Amino acid sequence: MSNAVWFISYELVEGASVPEFLLAAEGCCKEVASKKKGYISWKQLKQGNTWVDLMTFETMEDAINFEEQADPDNPYASKFYSFINPDTLDSQMYSVEKSY
Repeated sequence: MSNAVWFISYELVEGASVPEFLLAAEGCCKEVASKKKGYISWKQLKQGNTWVDLMTFETMEDAINFEEQADPDNPYASKFYSFINPDTLDSQMYSVEKSY
C-alpha cells in the first residue's frame, strides 16, 4: 500500500495576519489533524499570495476519511478555516507511487 498526499492550495482572506494564521494552523494540526488515523505530516508552502498545504497520510483511504470527517465546527479547525478565502480553495489527492 502506498502513502497518499493531499495537495490543498488557497489564498488567505484580505488583511489576514500571517503569524496568527500560522498559529491557527499549528493548533489545528496538533489538536485535529495529528489525531486522525493515518496522519503522517502537514507541510505549509507559500509562493507569493498562494499557500499550499501538503498533507501526507498512510493510505488514500485515510486521506479520504480525513476529508469526509472534517468538522468545521471544531474550534481549532474553525479558527484555521477563518483565514482562508474559500473562493481560492483547490485540492487534489495523489497516491505516492515511488519515493527516491
